[in-house]
Amino acid sequence: MARYLDEGAQVTLVTCTLGELGEILVPEWQHFSPQELGEHRMAEIEEAMQVVGVTDHLFLGGPGRYHDSGMVNTDLGRAGIPDEMPDNAFWLSDLLEASDYLVEIIRTRRPQVAVTYDPHGNYGHPDHIKAHRALMYAVQLAASPSHRPDLGAPWEVQRVLWNTHNTSRWTEAYAIARERGIQLWDTAEEEATDEQLERRFGPDPEQIVATIELQPYLDVCRKALLTHRSQVDPTAPFWQFFSIMQELPDAAEAYLLGAGQPFPAGDGPARCLFEGLAPDPA
Repeated sequence: MARYLDEGAQVTLVTCTLGELGEILVPEWQHFSPQELGEHRMAEIEEAMQVVGVTDHLFLGGPGRYHDSGMVNTDLGRAGIPDEMPDNAFWLSDLLEASDYLVEIIRTRRPQVAVTYDPHGNYGHPDHIKAHRALMYAVQLAASPSHRPDLGAPWEVQRVLWNTHNTSRWTEAYAIARERGIQLWDTAEEEATDEQLERRFGPDPEQIVATIELQPYLDVCRKALLTHRSQVDPTAPFWQFFSIMQELPDAAEAYLLGAGQPFPAGDGPARCLFEGLAPDPA
């Protein structure tokens, strides 16, 4: 987001919930109710957007339309779906309704590229999975002249990308973290082979179609991330590991092709998410 805003592109961020059931890492905020936490996190993301420079930020269906579904922790740092959740939890929402909110956004903003999570929500969070499904459905509906003309003229997104972990860089950073005594998992996991770790950290590197270099925007990224004080503790083992990954000389965000126009053939992943696309006719 920081890069393309810097280059003069229009960037729209859509957030699906207020994060009312997320972890609270700050001891003095442990008493927050879900509603209070949601209100607090609205302020956090507003501050983060100011840091990055995003001025077009929307909550899907309006703030609070969908409630954070919560998650349970499974093994190996992944999330799972809880047995109980609020009635208006995003995970329980009607897919067509949620997608239609996105259809209207797509048709009014007319993006060339749309980015969302992978089908597994990157690490299993149910709301990330639902966000993926809603966007993928919305992209198809937004292009159909027959679907909901009241939501605007049809618009075809040229390329849909799934953000993902940069597998090789995460594996490299994890090796450094282990050398420094930073332990993310139990002893058995610490003894996993590099090949096993690489499969866990992300997709086959050959599937990564584009990367965006992190170093030019590292300070902005870190400052924005740390505005989320309720859920980011830079002293925690994971965030120490994440910081190591960010500082690698070739650190970059990574993307998979979800749908639409492939990138032109080249040596390795593309370095721009718009590479090979026709200019915006607007």
